[in-house]
Order: sequence, then structure tokens, then C-alpha cells
Amino acid sequence: MIPKIHPTFKLNGHRLDHDGVMTVAYSYVKEGEYWERQIGDFLLSWLDDFEVVTVHTSGSTGVPKEYKLDKQHMINSALMTGAFFDMGEEKEVLCCLPLSYIAGKMMMVRAMTLGWDLDLVEPSTTPLHKAEKRYDFTAMSPLQLSRSLDHIHKTRKVIIGGGPVSPTLIKQLQGKHTKAYHTYGMTETCSHIAVREIYPLQETFFKPLPQVKLSKNEEGCLLIDAPHLTSSTLVTNDLVEFNKDGGFQVMGRKDDVINSGTVKIHPLQVEQKLAQDLSARFFIAGMADNELGQRVVLVVEGEEQEVQSAMKGLSKFERPKQVYFVPKFVETHTGKIDKRSTLDQVEAS
Repeated sequence: MIPKIHPTFKLNGHRLDHDGVMTVAYSYVKEGEYWERQIGDFLLSWLDDFEVVTVHTSGSTGVPKEYKLDKQHMINSALMTGAFFDMGEEKEVLCCLPLSYIAGKMMMVRAMTLGWDLDLVEPSTTPLHKAEKRYDFTAMSPLQLSRSLDHIHKTRKVIIGGGPVSPTLIKQLQGKHTKAYHTYGMTETCSHIAVREIYPLQETFFKPLPQVKLSKNEEGCLLIDAPHLTSSTLVTNDLVEFNKDGGFQVMGRKDDVINSGTVKIHPLQVEQKLAQDLSARFFIAGMADNELGQRVVLVVEGEEQEVQSAMKGLSKFERPKQVYFVPKFVETHTGKIDKRSTLDQVEAS
């Protein structure tokens, strides 16, 4: 399958057809910097005559995995996003995510499928600082958003994915004149399958996009049935709660639950409470304990600081038994905290 290029598609201001995209791709692969070679490699695989594209997960929740995604599923996802966010042809869009992973790949697919005018910049934590126009749409990680607040007005709509968005970060969006949405999805679903608006509305529950059916199994984990995006029902490790309208809230991951003295603690819920008062990056985890089975610990990035006041809203079971300070967290290739590797360093020190 060789996907069609929309006639209004532009890349960095230049209108390109199939041959033009191929020329740019070869140029990036041959002469580009590392991040540009990733773009070139993806474009060449997207425009070959195979039905699938090989992609890799980020590895933030385990060992990185390789998947083969159906190109038609990726096109379907692009069309779904365009319709949901009212993003038709000739919209000016910024891609500031690496094309080594699904989020960046899908920005490119959306642009070629929907006919966007796409600007590419080298992925960084401050992608909007040098922008000289106001974009209609962009996608960012929570870290990029947190470091772009003074420039976020340079995009009319922003979607944030790849991790939780703290209540503090949502508060910092107030008055920024940008519509912001938190997305839920994964590599296997060709990016997001659910969205919650966080500014100007502040929705708590993710709403599934059209044609996406959700349920949960006996363990409470989310099941995703979306035949236009994935060939089989997807069983996730995310523990969820539904509201009466079919929206859902992520309570944490099944494999992250801490069993401390038979009390089950969800790290994500504890982190959301601490985020109100902790400005440094941190995470909650469980460590082996002879008496409790697991004890709750707090790992904070940076120099030692006072953190006890941030714990005032925690129950006695949620309250960390120990606090560790780490100069610099280990990160995945996409800039997410690699909790397992960081915790290994803590335990070894």
C-alpha cells in the first residue's frame, strides 16, 4: 500500500507531492542530522508498497517492543483526529516530537493525510521559543508544555500525551489563550483513542473518540475495541474507573500497584496529591520490605529539600516511609522518567 499525499500538504513551507516527499526523505537520510534522519527513514517506509510500518514503544512502562502497524489504521487515526479537533486542510501545524516513536510519526501522517502545512523543528524541551507565527495545532509532552508556558499562546490548540498532566500544570495554563487537551493512547492504537479537555474546561474523565468502544476486565484493566485502529481487542495494564457517561479515569497501572501490608496503593493517585506542592520531578514507587511486603517510597530529582509539608493530604498508608533524592533521573529516549532504572540506582547506592 502506497498512501496518497494530500494535494495541499506542505513541509516547512514547501508544497510536496509523492516525488517531492521522496526527494526530501532521501536528502534527510543522506545529509540530515540524527533527528532529520529519523524523519527520512519514516517517510521512506511510509511511502513504500508494504501494508505495514514497523514502530517501537518508548519503553517507559517496560522493555521497548516492536510492532507492525497497518498503514490504513494510521490513516484512520489521522482522519479521526482531524474530525474531532476540526482540523481540515491547510492548517498550520508544528511537529516538535521525534519521529522515532508513534506520537511524532502520527503528526507527519496527519499532515500528509489531511493536507496540513507542517513545520518540523528539532525536538527539544522548549520547541515554541523561536516560533515566529501562531500555529493552529501542535502536540507536546508534559515536560515540553511545562517549559513552554510563556510561549504556549503561539499555538491555538495543543494536545499533551505520553504521561500524566499535574494539577499544577493545568493551573498554569490559565489565561494562556490556548485550548489544551490531554490525550490517552498508545503505540498499538496509532496514538490517542480518548481525550479530555484541560483548558479552558477542566475535565476529569477521558472521553473515547467516535468508533472506540471501551470496557474493563475482571481485574479492572481497560479494554479497547477499535477495529478501525487495531485488528483485535486490546487489553491494557491501566486500571480505570468509568463514569455514567462512558468516560474513564486512569487510577494507575496494574503492575505499579504497591501492596503494603495488604493495603493496595496506586502510585499515580499519590503523585497527583503531591503534585500540588512539589515543583521538582518525582515519583512514588514500592520497595521490598520484610514486614510489609512493599514499602512506599518517594524519589525526588535534584538537591535535598523539605517535602514533609507536601504530604499533609496523604493517608497514613500513602505516606512514603522513605524519601530519596537523585541528582538526575534516568530517562527514556522520549524524555519520560525511566522509573525502573532510576529505582535500581537508588537501591544500589
